[in-house]
Amino acid sequence: MMDVSLGELRVRQVAELDLALPLDAILPGIGGADLARLKQWYWDDALSLDPATAQCALSMHSYLVEIDGKKIIIDTCNGNHKDRTMPFLHRLTTPWLERLGELGVAPEDIDMVLFTHLHVDHVGWNTRLEGDRWVPTFPNARYVFGRRDLDYFSTTEAEADLSHQEAFRDSVLPILQAGLADIVEEDAVLHGASGDGVWLRPAFGHTPGCCTVHACRGGPPALFSGDILLHPAQIVRPDLHTSFDRDEALAAQVRQALIEEVADTDTVIFPAHFMQGAAGRIERDGEGFRYRLLGETPPAAA
Repeated sequence: MMDVSLGELRVRQVAELDLALPLDAILPGIGGADLARLKQWYWDDALSLDPATAQCALSMHSYLVEIDGKKIIIDTCNGNHKDRTMPFLHRLTTPWLERLGELGVAPEDIDMVLFTHLHVDHVGWNTRLEGDRWVPTFPNARYVFGRRDLDYFSTTEAEADLSHQEAFRDSVLPILQAGLADIVEEDAVLHGASGDGVWLRPAFGHTPGCCTVHACRGGPPALFSGDILLHPAQIVRPDLHTSFDRDEALAAQVRQALIEEVADTDTVIFPAHFMQGAAGRIERDGEGFRYRLLGETPPAAA
């Protein structure tokens, strides 16, 4: 289980499930040359040099962040027992909650729940089934929602995103009705100060209110990138949008800017769906970029 300390900040991963979907459906436009370049520094058993047969392996996980005695959950995966249009997410029964408990943390211990965006696979464990009602999983936490995504997913404009609307009804509305929600702008400082605490930054495109979550306390900064970086192939090709991006051009611009900003810095990226431990740093690689997992040894100097 991933356990990373960055100064006085601790980050652990709470795994829910892994799945694989057709790569060319998730990343339309990916080519064999892109995969060959990716293979120079990343590979998994789902991939193939042929985009038509390659699979996109995705990890569904949350992050548990501890800072100044506070416990924060970032993105809450899919949740259990929920009716979903997507068959691979329908009525799941995963041990996510038990895995949180294995870290020595009970739902009542969580102080804050944060979201990079409000898609179905990022809000599900907000609630759990009690009898025939969806009740807040973390009864003592404040659930912090970005205003733009909350506004979008609560309107009829979003009805075409059926699975996300299902999640809004059973995983977001009950939190609002329970009075546990804090609605903030996407550049809000949530604890401490910007650069020394926990704060948000706008990263619109994947969803109308998509943001990145940042944390730092006496060590390298942590950046929780959500679905801005869905798969390592997007580090090879930052222009590659996903089939889930609402504004493809804007999402690509945001991704390129993020990669340029953090490349060759000490910022540690915590992606929402990368496999193999997930956390790492982005490095320049000739005219492009690569991702190096924490603990992976850099090549010896020539």
